[in-house]
Amino acid sequence: MNTKGFIYALLAYLAWGFLPLYWKALDEVPAWGILGHRMVWSLVFLLGILLVSRRFHEYRQVIRNKGTARYLGLASLLISTNWLVFIWAVNNGHMVETSLGYYMNPLLNVLLGVLFLKEKLRVGQWAAIALAFTGVAVVTIEHGRLPWVSLVLAGSFALYGLIKKKANVDATLGLAWETTFVAPIAAAYLLYAQFTGQAGTAGMDAWRWILLLLAGAVTVMPLFWFAKAAATLSLSTIGFIQYVGPTITLILGVAVYHETFDMTRWISFGLIWAALIVYTWSSLRAAAQASRVRAEACEAA
Repeated sequence: MNTKGFIYALLAYLAWGFLPLYWKALDEVPAWGILGHRMVWSLVFLLGILLVSRRFHEYRQVIRNKGTARYLGLASLLISTNWLVFIWAVNNGHMVETSLGYYMNPLLNVLLGVLFLKEKLRVGQWAAIALAFTGVAVVTIEHGRLPWVSLVLAGSFALYGLIKKKANVDATLGLAWETTFVAPIAAAYLLYAQFTGQAGTAGMDAWRWILLLLAGAVTVMPLFWFAKAAATLSLSTIGFIQYVGPTITLILGVAVYHETFDMTRWISFGLIWAALIVYTWSSLRAAAQASRVRAEACEAA
């Protein structure tokens, strides 16, 4: 295993796991306002990086392909939805539901691969999806409502990943254009909210203003770390590490912010965790079989 890649991946998922603490510190600002600042300052941060790294010409060229532009425009809507729901959920006592959404995400990725990329699933992967569906059904039946926060987060991020795969654009350039599309709208909203007194920043401490201004760096840096990790680690290794994020968020929600975690949630999460174990085992087994086949082919040659 590449040690540096492992460290980058761990940094990324630790950052994403503890990110709710950051938004909780800004809970007096409406979710729309936090999202607006996150979009604007992410764009400023990314454009600064592109200028320093002398990649601004690459940024300009990306949008010349109309198909790529459409994909990135759709990606910007999906990631904006994901960020907004996540911020709202964290600051309104639904942190446990956000963790459930990100536990479900890899399984939903697999399902989208079948529906849109014509990928074939193994028996173990179908079993994992069935277990996850049962977990969602349990909490829906018991609580009388769909866990919409979990489903929107998992669905928007899974679709975002699918669209990014279709766009096939460098991560930094893609995110720069995604924020470019929505930053003008975000900036207009921030100005409107400020003039109408809905910004939630009146009398806010200086250190909270600093947190808002750093929202771009906090958003972009874990993505850089993830990109570095993805370049050197296998998908199976990243698959293991990705559960660090929602596990931290779950612990924060229950232990620090005392969100409800009743028996129904234990059963639902238990089914999701079982699904992830089955999915991971099936994926590792398939990878091992593929490795043996390649080794046998090399020996035969």
